[in-house]
Amino acid sequence: MCGFGGYFGSIRDGRTLLGRMTAAIAHRGPDEQGIFTAPEAGLGHVRLSIVGLGDGQQPMSDASGELTIAFNGEIFNYVELRDELRAKGRRFRTSSDTEVILHLYDEMGEDCVTLLNGDFAFAIWDARRCRIMLARDRMGVRPLFYTAQGGTFYFASEVKALLEVPGISAEIDPIALDQIFTLWAPIAPRTPFRNILELEPAHLMVVDQRSVTTRPYWQLQYPDGDQPPSYVDERSAAEELRALLTDATRIRMRADVPVGAYLSGGLDSSIVSALAAGMTPQGLRTFSVTFDSAEHDESVFQLEMAAALGTQHSAIACRTGDIARVFPDVIRFTERPIIRTAPAPLYQLSALVREAGLKVVLTGEGADEVFAGYDIFKEARVRRFCGRQPGSRIRPHLFRKLYPYLPGLKQQSPEYLAAFFGAGDAPLDDPLFSHRPRLKSTAATKLFFSGDLRAELKDYDAAAELIGRLPQDFRRWHPLHQAQYLESRFLLPGYILSSQGDRMAMAHGVEGRFPFLDHRLVEFAAKLPPEMKLKGLTEKHILREATKDLLPPAIGRRVKQPYRAPDSHSFSGPGEFDYVRGALSEDAVAECGLFNAKAVTKLYEKCRSRPASGFRDNAAFVGILSTQLWLQTFAGTRIRKAEAA
Repeated sequence: MCGFGGYFGSIRDGRTLLGRMTAAIAHRGPDEQGIFTAPEAGLGHVRLSIVGLGDGQQPMSDASGELTIAFNGEIFNYVELRDELRAKGRRFRTSSDTEVILHLYDEMGEDCVTLLNGDFAFAIWDARRCRIMLARDRMGVRPLFYTAQGGTFYFASEVKALLEVPGISAEIDPIALDQIFTLWAPIAPRTPFRNILELEPAHLMVVDQRSVTTRPYWQLQYPDGDQPPSYVDERSAAEELRALLTDATRIRMRADVPVGAYLSGGLDSSIVSALAAGMTPQGLRTFSVTFDSAEHDESVFQLEMAAALGTQHSAIACRTGDIARVFPDVIRFTERPIIRTAPAPLYQLSALVREAGLKVVLTGEGADEVFAGYDIFKEARVRRFCGRQPGSRIRPHLFRKLYPYLPGLKQQSPEYLAAFFGAGDAPLDDPLFSHRPRLKSTAATKLFFSGDLRAELKDYDAAAELIGRLPQDFRRWHPLHQAQYLESRFLLPGYILSSQGDRMAMAHGVEGRFPFLDHRLVEFAAKLPPEMKLKGLTEKHILREATKDLLPPAIGRRVKQPYRAPDSHSFSGPGEFDYVRGALSEDAVAECGLFNAKAVTKLYEKCRSRPASGFRDNAAFVGILSTQLWLQTFAGTRIRKAEAA
């Protein structure tokens, strides 16, 4: 894992610029730094050394000197690819996975990405063709941003590096902000920074003196709803799943440094930890975050799983005030406004991993998207069931079974439940049917937008744009697969793997690895019949069947509890930080101009007087605060510190 930046075009003193760009993202690669320049291009790199410790320095050139690469990530099947290339007569000078990409590109050109199993973003300078090729992994684990300025094309692992280029400054993109306050994240290639774009997952880009071309090299596909299932025997499907997941974990254990694991106490991280523990003779190290509030804490399950596996376990407590204490840093690393505080405890967790001397951890992210684990999938199934008989008083009772961790729902009437979950609100053929309640509740936060921002946005509809980005085959898929695609293609790379994943881990120079996002496993799961994934209202059924011998019964049977953290409550109370009062003061909000200052003041006072209980107020509070911090951090907006209360 690393970070890089570069340019294509003619500039003055490229080495100095590359030095500034790499310094801005030094946290991604604290071990080494390298710079390469040619008359037409330049690459800078900061390295987190994990594979090929002694000979994997970058930027790396091939023997001819005509191909040079800057690479962020890991190619997990590099051993097999290197053996195949050697059989063809290729000679290797290093033991790194980086050199494998260079040889593959020399053999196959752009199509080399189709053979890579990994989490990656890279740039290859091809002097023979006088062009730069950029590529990003299939699921969007590793980031890559780009822009143009003064006739030169610039790119980098984080926007911070691009802001070092003279003439490039941070300005909020109002449409991206609307998307965040509707969809939780911008729709790539859009970013919160006006005129700075993101290379989409599973895409590659070629930049030469005449053009910039972008194309996908892989697409997430599901079978047509009326197509006979590829798998009918559950037992054989479970066996194949177990074999794929075991191999995905095995190749992600490849490193020249120790590999640990995150252990949340839920099903997914427990499975990954169990498989990894069996591959770690010296003993696996596991890491968790705990909370003071019982509503969020899962430490009982974490300790039970660690004891069952015999891991060397460490935990960090996220206590009252911790989220507020680190939140400005969180926004500096996410580089985008967010509407939940969930990244903050993960920022603390990666610091714990680094303090323990580790650089690599396995995590369970991706299982919920790939095997239909989220509550939203069950909720959509019940909503469809209710929508077929809108007047039924019996069917809405099923909503009570969806959220055992929200006891208040059990006392509500069938009419309230049906109205709350929007049963019957959306047409059954709506492509966003599964996500309409989430979109509606999130978009309610836009009530705090200022009149000027509303005028600039006019009639813009983020949900309509999302529909316009769906593949042609989307409407032919089973409803569960449609919902899975929406999560996997948009929220997963846009928020889970970015704000909660890469950015929080790499802030402390830690690489996260995700066995459930191995593209072989993703493609396999996409072909499974919906009932093997969501059986009735039991999520991830086939995954539970395939791994039930690995886990204690209490973990294996445990109902999904989504990872959450305290939101607005984290920022109020006796230890409230000055920056919160300053950022949310009426003067500061009015000066920034994005939100209704008087409405924000009322929200702020409401959340200070008592913890916000509703999603809208919590999401609005965090979203507004994070936007104000984004403006202060990147756009240079000065937010006056309020006087102490």
